[in-house]
Amino acid sequence: MSDQQSEQTPMADDAYQPTGTNEEQEDAGPLDLQDAVGERSYDDILDEGYSPPERPLGVTKHGTTAAEQHEGETLDERLGQEVPDVDAPAGDDIGDLPGGEGEPVDPEAGASRAGRLVAPDEGAHPDTVKEEVAHDVGIDGGAAGAEEAAVHVVEEEP
Repeated sequence: MSDQQSEQTPMADDAYQPTGTNEEQEDAGPLDLQDAVGERSYDDILDEGYSPPERPLGVTKHGTTAAEQHEGETLDERLGQEVPDVDAPAGDDIGDLPGGEGEPVDPEAGASRAGRLVAPDEGAHPDTVKEEVAHDVGIDGGAAGAEEAAVHVVEEEP
């Protein structure tokens, strides 16, 4: 009885085998540009036209004819096309000036980092001191965000 059942029930491999016909599945065909969302329509592509390059490309290079392709390039011709790698000179990036002090320091930014600014009511209590907007409670024990770390103390000029 189990032999009869196995002959009638298709196995997993048999279920997804090609049918042998040359027909495409309905959803496997090429996409229609009219149905594409956010794409240029077929009429727009035809209206756009083609703009050739300003000058012909590749006509001066070796291998544009069948004879040149058959002969191939010599090693000297291939090496003549190579462009050597150029290293950037030392001291070209910010802070890597030989004999410099590292990253440049902006004198207007200040040297000491500011802590966290907290409102007098700490955001939870009624504000009794109307003149004070916020005060510095020091640097947070955890890691500061980029915005907090960018705040520095600048001395006032007399």
